[in-house]
Amino acid sequence: MEKSFSDSYKAAGVDVTAGYKAVELMKAHVARTQTAGSLSGIGGFGGLFSAAALKQMDDPILVSGTDGVGTKLALAQMAGKHDTVGIDLVAMCVNDVLACGAEPLFFLDYVAIGKLRSDHISQVVGGIAEGCRQAGCALVGGEMAEHPGVMNPDDYDLSGFCVGAVDRPKMLNPENVAEGDVILGLASTGIHSNGFSLVRRAVTEVMDAGELTVERAELDGVSVLDALLAPTRIYVKSILELRREVPQIHAVAHITGGGITENLNRALNDHVDAQVNEGSWTQPPIIDFVVEKAGLSREEALKTFNCGIGMCVICPPEVERAAIEQLESTGEKVFKIGSVIPGDGKVVYRG
Repeated sequence: MEKSFSDSYKAAGVDVTAGYKAVELMKAHVARTQTAGSLSGIGGFGGLFSAAALKQMDDPILVSGTDGVGTKLALAQMAGKHDTVGIDLVAMCVNDVLACGAEPLFFLDYVAIGKLRSDHISQVVGGIAEGCRQAGCALVGGEMAEHPGVMNPDDYDLSGFCVGAVDRPKMLNPENVAEGDVILGLASTGIHSNGFSLVRRAVTEVMDAGELTVERAELDGVSVLDALLAPTRIYVKSILELRREVPQIHAVAHITGGGITENLNRALNDHVDAQVNEGSWTQPPIIDFVVEKAGLSREEALKTFNCGIGMCVICPPEVERAAIEQLESTGEKVFKIGSVIPGDGKVVYRG
């Protein structure tokens, strides 16, 4: 009997039947992310989203962002925990779009995998859907590709793409940042999704499974592995509500790879510096743990990890209290970490 296409393709390393099963498992996850602009589910040639809401803007600007999760995925694969890295993927994209003042509208993902396991992929996409739900954006489509012979069977990689929109008069512009402005820091959940190549070299590759999975008092009762896999915080709803209630906000910076040193400067113009007061915020225990294991100086840590600050908000001093109260009302832990001084667009530390 002549082999079917699916049998022949499976013999080559690609299981299309498992792919169909994975798509069916994904549909319920995707349905949870539907918004007013959603026009289609998954399975079509393209994801559809209505732009009708943009008609309410004077000059609508589309803002796009794309990112991945990086080598944090290796830890998820080690732990067999696949339901949180999707949140990381969404967070890395939507928080970037948010820093321009845009509201995320829709999201697409790309999953490359060595050998398709529908249960793993369902968990990953479930995490992506949860991230989209937290961000208030629709998951409108994506791509899932099996790569036999290119990737190891248990390996997978993720990429995400987000589109948001902002009315041009409401865009956040570093040119508005002025001497005397206040810098507020929003607490991170931990390491988030950057610096994991160093984490793996200094921690997970030198500690055995027992050391990684035992609960530790110095990590507030969680294991090293669980603390490292804590998903990146999504700040979308808090920042959007802040901008509605306190429209005088001048700039926002998403603190990712490069830490405070290499990201807060992106929210500045060429006439000011950000003066950050060391010791003005609390650093999560897992970051203390990794910094010690890696033997990093404080200077190195501040340009490698977020060091406890996942997002910075720059505002005039007269709205500082209103901004803090509004952010706290949406569940954020807020620190006043510094101020804006004359300079040339860099981050300087005091204390």
